[in-house]
Amino acid sequence: MFPKDWAPPCGSCCTKKYSALLQIPWRVFCKKGCDADAETWEECVEECNEICYKDPVLKDHEWSAYIDRSPGEDSYSLECFRACVSGCGFKFDIPKTEVEAVKPNRPPKPAPVRKEPPQRANLITTPDDLPTTSA
Repeated sequence: MFPKDWAPPCGSCCTKKYSALLQIPWRVFCKKGCDADAETWEECVEECNEICYKDPVLKDHEWSAYIDRSPGEDSYSLECFRACVSGCGFKFDIPKTEVEAVKPNRPPKPAPVRKEPPQRANLITTPDDLPTTSA
């Protein structure tokens, strides 16, 4: 038999909150919030920003964001952030309303730059240009 409090109290709260099978990855990120090295609530929330959002690993190389081990897609990053912040809330005994009011501290993504296709010369072929025999 396992003791009643086998898991740390914060981790147990994450397990209870994210108990559905589809929410297992979010339980992991909630526990990362619980286990964060932060000394304060604000530092913990900042760590959640770092954990859940992709940043370029190599300076001035946007493509290097794909090396980062965060969830990736924007909706997944937001869910990760929510789960992580709830773990921070459990850790620092922050009221649920304050936890739910926290927004990610991320600059908005720049709008994608749409490149216009290059203009092609309008080639008109005349019957004189066409070969009369096949190869």
